[in-house]
Amino acid sequence: MLSINEQVHFSDNLDFFAKQVVEGFLTGLHKSPYHGFSVEFAEHRLYNQGDPIKHVDWKLFGRSDKLFVKKFEEETNLRSFILLDTSSSMYFPEHKNNQISKLEFSIFSSASLMNLFLKQRDGFGLTLYSENLDFFTPAKCSKSHYNRLIAELDKLLVKPNDFIPKATNFHSSISNFIEKIPQRSLVIIFSDMMNFDNDDSYVESFQHLRHRKNEVLLFHVQDFNQEKLFNFSNRPHQFVDLENNQEVKLNPINFQETYRNLYDSFQKKIELECNKYHIEYIPSFINDSFSKVLSAYLIKRSKLF
Repeated sequence: MLSINEQVHFSDNLDFFAKQVVEGFLTGLHKSPYHGFSVEFAEHRLYNQGDPIKHVDWKLFGRSDKLFVKKFEEETNLRSFILLDTSSSMYFPEHKNNQISKLEFSIFSSASLMNLFLKQRDGFGLTLYSENLDFFTPAKCSKSHYNRLIAELDKLLVKPNDFIPKATNFHSSISNFIEKIPQRSLVIIFSDMMNFDNDDSYVESFQHLRHRKNEVLLFHVQDFNQEKLFNFSNRPHQFVDLENNQEVKLNPINFQETYRNLYDSFQKKIELECNKYHIEYIPSFINDSFSKVLSAYLIKRSKLF
């Protein structure tokens, strides 16, 4: 069986890949933590005066001469908004050894989620942000809307030759985003959270999101081997900050223990702040299966209804 990274590189069609991920996930889902899509029903009940005629099962009427109504388990449609960090640090790591970047992992995860939203007839929107809110759509549920967002994600898969480094302004982007969405939405964030340690406005943004009664899923996207463990060969390396081009030369082995302690503290701080504001914090590594993203979403959705 191909690894996730190999599957991504062998698939040059984002829509096709998203469908494959979702179909494979649903096939392997023996018992979902939430009971099916809005178009599915658990049983029938006899028609009562005042029930919407559109829910009458006419095929069953033809067999039984009785009017039955489909009894829905879930009739509430959810509005979901994907917030995707497109700052320069998300382009790490560069392509080698069949590895994908944090941005690519987030793109394929987002496409798979949107395919699942479409199947559930839930409204969904996409927002891209870096220093500013670069792209926004309201939540809709249609094939044409899905195709438009897939095309937008597709553009991000090719890094332009004249690429200009971009930092992250989470607070400004979130503030603009919140003003555009209805309250009580589900907000799904994909970010490496690289500026969290020296930017207190992240916490203010979390508070603002929750104050508007939005539910939030934060996928903290990371490279487990290089970013979390700081595993590099035992020789001097030139490290470049992808967002400001600052450089430092060092042998990673000499700093590995210190780095790991600092990184663990950084990650625990994010998790602590998320817990404080009842935000679902999900550490996500670029070698993870995309099914983990879909599972986290379905579990979250099951808690909302």
